[in-house]
Amino acid sequence: MAVRVLTMLAALAGLVLAATARARTLEELVLAKINAARADPRRYAEELRVYRGYFDGNIVYLPGDYDGLLTREGTAAVDEAIAFLEQQAAMPPLTVAPILAQTALDFSREQGSLGAAGHRAADGSGPGDRVKRHGGDIYVGEAIAFGSSDAEQVVRQMIIDDGVADRGHRRLLFNPRLRFVGIGCAPHRTMEHLCVVDISATPDGRATRVRYAEKP
Repeated sequence: MAVRVLTMLAALAGLVLAATARARTLEELVLAKINAARADPRRYAEELRVYRGYFDGNIVYLPGDYDGLLTREGTAAVDEAIAFLEQQAAMPPLTVAPILAQTALDFSREQGSLGAAGHRAADGSGPGDRVKRHGGDIYVGEAIAFGSSDAEQVVRQMIIDDGVADRGHRRLLFNPRLRFVGIGCAPHRTMEHLCVVDISATPDGRATRVRYAEKP
């Protein structure tokens, strides 16, 4: 009996480690795809043109997905994203910052376990508040994608920003002032998966120093 229990515990531990490894790999892939889009926006626009071809009305049917995914805006949001990317200049890559990464991971796990959505935690804290608890400061932006554990779909969701009137997630990813990032992904109770991307101009969310020219 004891041997059986130990075997079951070992198997469970293996599953937990495997899940952790997958999450870490997903975070790395999400970052790589974000940085690829920043480095060559026009090339990413071409990828979106291919994606656009899978739409039937407001439903997109990716290869192998016979159920389809209902979008709010259909191809209109895709076309807008393509136009944006064609005018977007190439940008340097985002660099991972430990404080931002831990903050994003903690929040993804909380939201996932609660089945919650949005940028407010259960205690009402926002992204800046959460970064500050880890020793940073409040100057942080946040993008969240729900529903997929596929890095390509995660980044595409953020860049197209279907249903988000101000395209806030897209603007964050292509803000030239923001250079540091933390990404956390986790299973979600009701929406399968989520990825949180916290971005700042500094590694810890502190304000950047502005230098003024001396008066003559």
